[in-house]
Amino acid sequence: MTYNPRMSIIPTNQQQSRSRKKDDDTHFRLPDHEIVGCITELGIPFSIADLQKPSAAHVQQIFEWFAELLLNATRETVEPPMRAAAEDICGEFADVISPDTRNLMGFYVALRRVMLECGINDFTFNDLYKPTYQRVAKIFSFLINFVRFRESQTDVIDEYYNKAESVKNRIETLYTENQENEVRLEDLRHNRKVMEAQVREKTARNEELKKQLLELQRYLGKVTERLNDAKDKKGALTASLERGTQEKLTLKQEANKLRPYMLQSPSGLQDSLADLREMLNNDKSHLDSLDRRARALQTSTDSFTVVAGDVSACIKILEEIASELAKEEDEMARNAKQRDALTERGNNAREVERAEGLLKRQLGKWNERTERLREQSNQKAQEAKEKMDELRAQYKKLTEEHAEKGKEIDIRRVRIEQTEKKMLDLKENIENEVHAAQDEYQKLEAHVKLYITEMEQNIS
Repeated sequence: MTYNPRMSIIPTNQQQSRSRKKDDDTHFRLPDHEIVGCITELGIPFSIADLQKPSAAHVQQIFEWFAELLLNATRETVEPPMRAAAEDICGEFADVISPDTRNLMGFYVALRRVMLECGINDFTFNDLYKPTYQRVAKIFSFLINFVRFRESQTDVIDEYYNKAESVKNRIETLYTENQENEVRLEDLRHNRKVMEAQVREKTARNEELKKQLLELQRYLGKVTERLNDAKDKKGALTASLERGTQEKLTLKQEANKLRPYMLQSPSGLQDSLADLREMLNNDKSHLDSLDRRARALQTSTDSFTVVAGDVSACIKILEEIASELAKEEDEMARNAKQRDALTERGNNAREVERAEGLLKRQLGKWNERTERLREQSNQKAQEAKEKMDELRAQYKKLTEEHAEKGKEIDIRRVRIEQTEKKMLDLKENIENEVHAAQDEYQKLEAHVKLYITEMEQNIS
């Protein structure tokens, strides 16, 4: 076998796929005047000369318009996320990359995503900075076809867009509610800590007051015992004082009785006087002792009065302590209520956390549902694309059949015209022959009439 230098080393299946892809590209390729008309309708001045000799600035302007139409991406929307990404990655060296370069990269990524959706998988920077006629015509054709397909599927797109917006709004609402619940939870935790600190302070103060109350109760018991002892001593001294006073009165009465006897016998009176003096001295000494005891009793009474004042002050203090204890009990009751309220708020916080978990699960379900809807939409878009391909194939087939039938119709029309022309010629010939036959008939009829008249004349 001789070597054939013209034989290709590429496998036949790759050649077939490339030829098929080229046929598809040519199938989606639009005429130049249609591309120019569509872009001009967008409000951008564009001509066939601009398409055949494209400039980078003009092509970039058209690409920016398509990105804004399909992705709602403009310089204002691309710049903030790219700046944030540069600051996140480079930190304080974010200015090393110029803003124009950052924005261009973001715009290129968004535009490349659009191109992938349109079916252009080989979109590069050269299409932005070094555009050529073939590439620009192909890309614009694919973009225009995609925009037309998008306009034909407006209802489906609006439906899924509205669903996505509702899901997005629901997510934002749940996020704001979650933030509010977190703030409320933090406030409840802070209030709980404050209430716990107050409860600890009140408990410590209550314990101190209880200790003071116990000490005062012990001191009150001692003072009460001393008061009872003083009262007993006062009663005994008062009884002895009353007895001394009674004895003094009886002695005075006896002295008054004995006074008449003093004038009768001096010796007897002296004796009685001596006796009375002794008795008087005894009474004086006894009275002195009673006075001393009375003064002692008065002193004890004064001390008892002071002690009674102290006891009354202690009783007042005890009453104040009792009122403080009542207040503390009320405070403890309020603390218990606040503790119950705090527990209830904790339960509410747990319910909020449970609701948050439920909402997160619902959010996950909505995300899964959104993903399923996106997959279904992609599947439907793929099916629509396949149907579109089938319709295009059918349209192409019908176009070919229409062209073939048109050719056959033209041939038949020519044949019919030729046949009609022949029929017209035959009709004219037949009419001429009929007229000629009529003329001949009239001539023969005239000859026959003439012959008959001549025969009649000859007979007569």
